[in-house]
Amino acid sequence: MILRLVLALALLAAVGAAAGGFYVWRTYLSDLPPIPDQQALWSVNRAPGMRFEDRYGRVIATRGPKHGSPVRLAGLPSYVPRAFLAAEDRRFYRHGALDWQGMTRAMRANLAAHRWVQGGSTITQQIAKTLFLKPDRTLKRKAQEAVIAWRLEQRMGKDEILELYLNRIFFGANAYGLDAAAQTYFAKPASQLTLPEAALLAALPKAPTRLALTNDYDAALARSRLVLANMREEGWITPDDERAALAQPPKLAPESPGEGDFGYVLDLAAAQAVKIAGETAPDLVVRLTIDPALQTAGQTIVRQEMAGAGRAAGARQAALAAMTPDGAIRALVGGVDHRLSPFNRAVQAQRQPGSSYKPFVYAAAVENGARAGDIRQDAPIRFGRWAPENYGGGYRGPVNLATALALSINTVAVRLGAEVGQAKLGEIAHRFGLVDIPERPDLSVSLGAYEVNLLELTSAYQVFQNAGGRVDPYLIEQISTSRGDLIFAHAGSAPTPVYGRDDAGRMVAMLEGVVTRGTGTRAGFGRPAAGKTGTSQNWRDAWFIGFTPDWIAGVWVGNDDERPMNKVTGGSIPTEIWRRFMVAAHDKLPPRDFDFIPVDQPGEGDGKEAVPDPRNGFYDGLSSDFARAADEADSDAGPPRREPDPNDPQPPEPPN
Repeated sequence: MILRLVLALALLAAVGAAAGGFYVWRTYLSDLPPIPDQQALWSVNRAPGMRFEDRYGRVIATRGPKHGSPVRLAGLPSYVPRAFLAAEDRRFYRHGALDWQGMTRAMRANLAAHRWVQGGSTITQQIAKTLFLKPDRTLKRKAQEAVIAWRLEQRMGKDEILELYLNRIFFGANAYGLDAAAQTYFAKPASQLTLPEAALLAALPKAPTRLALTNDYDAALARSRLVLANMREEGWITPDDERAALAQPPKLAPESPGEGDFGYVLDLAAAQAVKIAGETAPDLVVRLTIDPALQTAGQTIVRQEMAGAGRAAGARQAALAAMTPDGAIRALVGGVDHRLSPFNRAVQAQRQPGSSYKPFVYAAAVENGARAGDIRQDAPIRFGRWAPENYGGGYRGPVNLATALALSINTVAVRLGAEVGQAKLGEIAHRFGLVDIPERPDLSVSLGAYEVNLLELTSAYQVFQNAGGRVDPYLIEQISTSRGDLIFAHAGSAPTPVYGRDDAGRMVAMLEGVVTRGTGTRAGFGRPAAGKTGTSQNWRDAWFIGFTPDWIAGVWVGNDDERPMNKVTGGSIPTEIWRRFMVAAHDKLPPRDFDFIPVDQPGEGDGKEAVPDPRNGFYDGLSSDFARAADEADSDAGPPRREPDPNDPQPPEPPN
């Protein structure tokens, strides 16, 4: 009878224990987060951060959470990890996942104070909470924290757990991990921390937001004194070490000036990096093509010109894009001040280019056999109800193409567009990279009536600079993880031929005339240079795109709301911005000329008379006074784009 009673009680206890275990599991542990492998623990549930470097590998900015470089115990002074043990878990190497002695001590202190004044969490428990759980103080969270901590200690050694802690803990000021904190507060790597600096950082994880050194340095410093005292009590430092540390409070590094002149660049680079690496990428190190000195120069020049001449002329914004012949973007200015307006006018603003589009019309004509000395009539012209005119309404009569382009004569550009035909105009635009131009654009494209952005227009001009070869502009040189794993590297390649070398040389010769004798004379700075001005209707947009053998840069000036400026033309403020930037970009570069401009011989170009130098003799004896007048007028104010009217007579297609 007694045996049966004992068996029954044992069975009842087993059932009760099973039921209790099931209840505990169902209530507290059923949704326990899974623990990934040890390698993944370094990045699990961590928002990615980005560190941006300039073309030379120097850090220019960080975005998102700052994580720094991974640290290992072997690479740190011995007092650094001990400072954190002194602050958070002195018995770390003497207990398991839970510290029952510490928990008992904390419970007594909390009961005596009738409030929560101490925590008994081990470093392993803090990792469990930081990586996997919410910070709320509930019984369920504490139970899950204990289980996860136990599992972590089954997988990892104590040194590995401490390394994980040092690399994942939050230090305030958006810094995660010891190296990020050392860089943020002291501008040095974690391996170079002094004892007082290590103690000060060890004081932060208890309340990183409140004690962040940029928020309450004095409170953090007071807690660091307790850290030093604990280290002395444990025998990790001597009394002399403690006194020396107390006598030399750490000095914070100057606060970072922020992104400064790089805001527009970083916006674009961050978006491109995420597109390349993916939304779930780890921390990234993004090497850019940007030259910091030229980026600063470009932003400064834009700011100064718009504060002076721009403001006086009713212009509020400007943008600049500059590249080397391989398409590497060395400077990108999206506006006057990124802090006031992050809208990037170099890549996001679609605006009418006006006469800065004309070189592509001329390029189509040259490809069809036209030459700089060919004559066209600057005279009234009409297509249906559209009758384009020159700026000021005057006409010069017979004029060669070199002069017509230099003076940005509208009627000649439209005649050339009609000669080559709409299909040819669309096809050459696509070859040059202007993919948003329709396959058969309206003839008003000859005067720049379709919208483009500054970077793509500048890139299209690069076909002329590269002797007919096209390259895609690029801002990112390479992307790697913070641990050094390469994700992406720009693959350099020769320009893709899209236009004849000799024809490109002929175009460069005529575009040089724009700078030496035409609407872009203010861009001249003593070196061979070619380019084109542009002004949209009612002076809403002013452009200058120009290049030398070494550099290409484009400038746009206008207002975001398309409010007309006070007769700002492409030959005024944009050329001044361009010239000043090019002077900086060419500093210490030896002068050199374009080496692919052909000399047309008799029999070429429909048997026309030979011209020894295609860059001279085509400008109808233009006087300097006339050039200045053209510079002021710019001759670019064409009509707004409209869709073709089916009732309008269309210009004839050229013969095959």
